[in-house]
Amino acid sequence: MTAAGIYLYLSPKLPPLQELNDIQMQTPLMVYSRDNKLIGVFGQQKRIPILAEDIPEVVVKAFLAAEDDRFFEHSGVDYRGIARAVLQLASTGEIQGGGSTITMQVARNIYLHRGQTFTRKFSEILLSYQIEQQLSKDEIFQLYVNKIFLGKRAYGIEAAAEVYYGKHIEELNLAQVAMIAGLPKGPSIFNPIVNPERALIRRDWILGRMLELDYINATAYNEAIAQPVTASIHDVVVDVQAPYIAEIARQFAEETYGSSYQSSGYRIYTTIDSELQQVAQQSVIDGLDEFDSRKGYRGPETSFNQWSPDNPAPADWEPNSELWAAQLADMRQVGGKIPAAILSLDDGTINLITGSGEQIALDYRDDLSDFRRYISEDLRGNTPVSLAEVFAVGDVVRLNEAQNAIVQIPDAQAALVSISPNDGSVRALVGGYDYFLSKFNRALEAVRQPGSSFKPLIYTAALESGMTAATMINDSPVVIADVGGENIWRPTNDGGRFSGPIRLREALYRSRNMVSIRLVQQMGVNPTRSFLARFGFERRDLPAVASIALGSYATTPLKMAESYAVLANGGYHVQPFVIDRIEDRSGRTIFEHPRVVVCDTECERQRVQAQSTEEDVEALSLSDFSIDDGKVSTDAPRVVDERANFILDSILKDVIQRGTGRRARVLERPDIGGKTGTTNGPVDAWFSGYQRNVTTSVWVGYDSAQKLGSNEYGGSAALPIWINYMRAALQDEPVYERSIPDGVVSVRINPENGLRSHDNQNSVQEYFRREFLPEYESNAIQDIYQSDETQQSRDLEDIF
Repeated sequence: MTAAGIYLYLSPKLPPLQELNDIQMQTPLMVYSRDNKLIGVFGQQKRIPILAEDIPEVVVKAFLAAEDDRFFEHSGVDYRGIARAVLQLASTGEIQGGGSTITMQVARNIYLHRGQTFTRKFSEILLSYQIEQQLSKDEIFQLYVNKIFLGKRAYGIEAAAEVYYGKHIEELNLAQVAMIAGLPKGPSIFNPIVNPERALIRRDWILGRMLELDYINATAYNEAIAQPVTASIHDVVVDVQAPYIAEIARQFAEETYGSSYQSSGYRIYTTIDSELQQVAQQSVIDGLDEFDSRKGYRGPETSFNQWSPDNPAPADWEPNSELWAAQLADMRQVGGKIPAAILSLDDGTINLITGSGEQIALDYRDDLSDFRRYISEDLRGNTPVSLAEVFAVGDVVRLNEAQNAIVQIPDAQAALVSISPNDGSVRALVGGYDYFLSKFNRALEAVRQPGSSFKPLIYTAALESGMTAATMINDSPVVIADVGGENIWRPTNDGGRFSGPIRLREALYRSRNMVSIRLVQQMGVNPTRSFLARFGFERRDLPAVASIALGSYATTPLKMAESYAVLANGGYHVQPFVIDRIEDRSGRTIFEHPRVVVCDTECERQRVQAQSTEEDVEALSLSDFSIDDGKVSTDAPRVVDERANFILDSILKDVIQRGTGRRARVLERPDIGGKTGTTNGPVDAWFSGYQRNVTTSVWVGYDSAQKLGSNEYGGSAALPIWINYMRAALQDEPVYERSIPDGVVSVRINPENGLRSHDNQNSVQEYFRREFLPEYESNAIQDIYQSDETQQSRDLEDIF
């Protein structure tokens, strides 16, 4: 009668369970690459949901042994377990195995407060019965292991595995699994970080229960019981290090969904290729390391040695290696370089200690040239005679473990952006040497002058305006005054030399500044600005000055990649994007980036064929031919004449084969083009280039805009990074042979004057739009002769 009365009293107050399957756990924002690799997690609660079928059996057994070994037998409440808990409490003063079943814990964690009251306990029992009627055992267990708090902001077993061991749950050994299974009973008192002694006792008790229940054998038990406590705090384990991309996704989610973005279980899928992203990051690191090695050693990052010449160390003083190791353990790796402190310098050998306590000896008896002191961007000191000239005990330096050498973190920075010219999707993006050293994303936010890498856009405008690759322009000094005549600009070429009349093709691959300026003067500054807007630039932002010809307009690496995509894809504009789609916690797509793809000549040809066979022409786009992902797409707009684009592309290939980008010939690719860029100082170094299906832009410079060094150029600082990345990006990409468009013809010309020639030995082949073919040399000479005769006749008439 009493039990019935309690039920009648509590039943109306129990929460409804019809939405139990849709429990809204506070799940963090997850960011993935296009190939489903995790690249970022954002949320105050660390929770990574796991499905029942993905939970390792040993994990299930460990939690059953710790919490509820009859879980798969009872109907929500285990009276035997309750009785056992009472006996434990009476005999030992503590309860090792809880009286609450896993189902009861689910009821408590989801629906009830934690107050130990009589009515709460009965509510918990009644709810447990209801839960068991509505959910299967696997569903209840899945809910439990994802919802349970396991300390250190970790909710659920997968998050706990990553927080305490830096691994996925399936990678843990038996001792580590038992340690995590011991946490639900006391996330603080049995925490291996906070209280390792009590955590060890709890772990060993669980292992004993697993042995007692025949979940494990004696051998496994003995091996696990002998394991020390190995837990330590770890950052969230990601599959791919792409923090700049993860932050772009986080900002987008916050702007779109507000403050709930960190707890609503959104999954953002980016356009990033995980393998190319890793190559891009390493290419930036290696390129900056190489650049920095030419500048000289700047000294230690800091020193642990408190002694000085005015306060020398006692004769019996020795470094405190344990303290130093602990201090080093708190220092983050930067660009893969680990911190180390110098313990001693002995006859050309440097003895160091790392944060792990490992002691390393490096032999520098043969060569100390790497440690010539930095004096200026162009000057280094002499090679040291001894280590003591450069280092001191207590100096904190960086180690490149792969090279087993002391290195330093570069002061210079770099950015790399690589996009698909077919749809604008960003395949790799690196905003700096190391995100945790500087979160400033230079790929998107560093507004710098692109220098000569901007010239191909100017030349494209010239070709569209009716000039040709053989048009002769005078490479001679130019003097430009402002409206009032007060300021005079006298630009020059690199090296201060001029070539006289020169063909457009040669002028571009040799990067002649005067020719670019004269092109803008001939076309007009404002018409040039209007044309440049086709590449994605805002016309109002483009300065109405002739210096725009030399890349004086400051922009970002992303915008340069966007503009070069037009050159790569045959003349179509595509907008770069990083966020492909967003799913909610149930897997429903709630955002998808609009699909705009290039439909080039081949695509159009197939459309015509489809139309002739009465196929659904409206459904055809490039996605049907080369981007097979089933998404509905629209055509990218053509912004550059196909024929002008083809000719410009052939010139940019000459930049690689015979111009300022010759270093890229190492890739042995006839289908790549690009352009170097170096600004005054030099302050900025660029290389932007492409293959038909990959466009990549690289910038190198200092955040403070200091000089790079008089011998640094786009070809020496930025191009090596581009090469290393493109080597991987093009590894599986077949050589692309661009078809000659209708209306483009190839004829032989005299390279000295750009006119057509019958002389096969002293002429070169050149592409022209048919309507702009030059005349033959012989005709031009005849015209000149006839013009002279006419002038002589007029002179005679004047005389008589």
